[in-house]
Amino acid sequence: MRWFATPGELRRRGVLGMNRRNTEMIATLNPRSHYPLVDDKLQTKELALGAGIAVPELYGVIETQHDIRRLSAIVAGRDDFVIKPAHGSGGNGILVITGRMGERFRKASGMLVDLDEVKHHVSNILSGMYSLGGQPDRAMIEYRVRFDPLFAEVSFQGVPDIRTVVYKGYPVMAMVRLPTRASDGKANLHQGAVGAGIDIATGVTGHGVWHNEIVHRHPDTGASLAGIAIPGWNRLLELAAGCRELIGMGYLGVDVVLDRQFGPLILELNARPGLAVQTANGLGLLDRIRAVDTHPARDTADAAGRAAFVRQLPEPS
Repeated sequence: MRWFATPGELRRRGVLGMNRRNTEMIATLNPRSHYPLVDDKLQTKELALGAGIAVPELYGVIETQHDIRRLSAIVAGRDDFVIKPAHGSGGNGILVITGRMGERFRKASGMLVDLDEVKHHVSNILSGMYSLGGQPDRAMIEYRVRFDPLFAEVSFQGVPDIRTVVYKGYPVMAMVRLPTRASDGKANLHQGAVGAGIDIATGVTGHGVWHNEIVHRHPDTGASLAGIAIPGWNRLLELAAGCRELIGMGYLGVDVVLDRQFGPLILELNARPGLAVQTANGLGLLDRIRAVDTHPARDTADAAGRAAFVRQLPEPS
């Protein structure tokens, strides 16, 4: 089922559109000088570690074509890992290795590749194939998250993540992004993942969006998307809220994964979060944005206070 509505209906629902997002949120609230802090995943990781925020362990970085020969040593003795571009966007260029079979590596999709193919992928990353603006990039090799079994029935092979949209330090809306066969195990909606809305007050999932259609079950597993209670929800909201101080941006997407061993890990931050979170929740962002803007203690509340504020917001009628 697709979500169609007239412009008037969208306004009544408080839906934030692309143009308004770009001008009033991104251009106004996100200083250009801070973009490298989120566009460069290595800088983001260093900032988070400095603030005591847990992130996936970094195994190594490859910066030049000559350095590719070091890849074998970096992944030696590791059955699984993730390779990603430091300046990638939209989930492009991420290679997830889930295991080995002899000298070959198994991708999240189940396909086997050899070391030369992995090196070729790293070479493409360095050339800027997946980076913002096509600029030369660096390849990060890091820990592969073992996701919490909570999402096992609504994920296909990859790692689900929780995307929270943070406005002026307030975590106003969230969804869990669930990998599918079509997305090759990646939690990216543009590549075919499912986004399931999360009730901001309770941390319980509802219906989802997949290829711009409203769905109630995972397309691969057939399991219901609704009714999954995310543990430690209050803490996750506080973690997302605290990224305002970490990065200094007023409109931000915070991506968190739940690792079965290490708990919540910050995966990355996004200065240009998309708007599909509204479809996933069946709600518009503007009502919550207005509530934040009229909150008397908007600029003085700490991260815990900001998270508590959004949890008590009434649902739109």
